[in-house]
Amino acid sequence: MKSRREFLKDAAAGAVALGASVAADGLGLAGKQNELTPAGKSRVVVARDAALHSAGGQPDEKRVLALLDKAMAAYTGREHPVEAWKHVIPAEILSGKVIGLKVNGLGGRGISTHRVLVMAIAERLQQAGVRAGNIVVWDRNARDLEACGMTISTNANGIRCYGNDSAGFEDQPASFGSARVRLSRILTRDCAMVISLPILKDHDMSGLTFTMKNMYGVVERPNELHGNNCNPGVADLNCIPAVRNKVRFTIGDALTSVYQGGPTFHPAFMWYPNALVVGEDRVAIDHTALQMLNQKRVEAGLGTLEADGRTPQYIATAADRAHRLGTNDPKRIHLMEI
Repeated sequence: MKSRREFLKDAAAGAVALGASVAADGLGLAGKQNELTPAGKSRVVVARDAALHSAGGQPDEKRVLALLDKAMAAYTGREHPVEAWKHVIPAEILSGKVIGLKVNGLGGRGISTHRVLVMAIAERLQQAGVRAGNIVVWDRNARDLEACGMTISTNANGIRCYGNDSAGFEDQPASFGSARVRLSRILTRDCAMVISLPILKDHDMSGLTFTMKNMYGVVERPNELHGNNCNPGVADLNCIPAVRNKVRFTIGDALTSVYQGGPTFHPAFMWYPNALVVGEDRVAIDHTALQMLNQKRVEAGLGTLEADGRTPQYIATAADRAHRLGTNDPKRIHLMEI
């Protein structure tokens, strides 16, 4: 078993990219050259803890925080949690701007972003210098937020939590390709930066729902983007400037998952990856999540999503020349599993 110091040394030595969206200049989220970023590759960290769930089936709070710290340390090469977060969040945002945590509660209780993860991230953000009132946990509506275990609050003295149903949408639509949508004012007006906190799930139409499809929760009528198994809807939505530029980091919730019958809760197909998937390149992250989901499906005797006729084609579309949201080429992804 490697020591923590040896682990971080290896992380730095083998490090690679912060995403195809920044690979051209090698700049990370903080707008500076990152020593872990050889050009042309995207870094994705999958951190696991097999003992994450308690005997009662719920994720253990202390272990979730420790897993988050481990993932962020591996991604940034910074051992101390506060330094890791300062490396990821630009200084001007830490100094007084609002960070949104975009969760996903569509699947209902049992298959929504876990509150324990949300609060662990909020704790570390505050320790890094973000005022509690500058953290907004948000989703489509109050029901979805409550499914994540959150409590609605607009108190500026604490962590705020509210949905598009209260904030509303922009009057004028934003467009890219097939997507012509009214965006949530939480995205366009309230947040300077958004961290995507999707939950890993099978999806009956798109095949996979993870970080890029999590953005369906930022528009007024997501049903209009579901044609042709959400392709090119997912990719086009993520190319709209406010989505592309503000949603800068993903901490993917793979603590629990459903590998069939999603996106809603199906106890018969519950799965416990006990993992976090961390990175900046949203395409590389979804590609990685697809491999995880397919592996589980094969183990369960169901076959891959491709074999089931539900290829998440939007992942390849997001990587094409028209979109350039990231890479789905395994040769350009440095996957670090810890």
